[in-house]
Amino acid sequence: MSFLNGITLLLIYQLVGEATVLYLKLPVPGPVMGMVLLFITLLIRNQTPESLETASSALLSHLPLLFVPAGVGMMVHFQRIGNEWLSISLAIIVSTVVTLVLTALIMQGCQKLLTKSGDDDA
Repeated sequence: MSFLNGITLLLIYQLVGEATVLYLKLPVPGPVMGMVLLFITLLIRNQTPESLETASSALLSHLPLLFVPAGVGMMVHFQRIGNEWLSISLAIIVSTVVTLVLTALIMQGCQKLLTKSGDDDA
């Protein structure tokens, strides 16, 4: 029964996330908003309910199964991927480099802000 309660809780947060995104017209997927709301709730409670821990552990143990549809999709479109490998590879490389550079710049900015606020406290 604990697993069922945990899954129900996860689905409720997903539903609330979907409703929030639809109501506020946010450019974020509903399940992502639901995860953010769940994260905030867990931070406030400062503990994870046993039912949620049971359900999430069970789902995580089967996580590799969620990659099967993506693998099947790649096999179905293997010819197209072969024809467009250069543009796909270029997009992956450029997006990775841009992500790394932006992450580094944001991290440096955060460090400067934290250092400034730390100096103000002293």
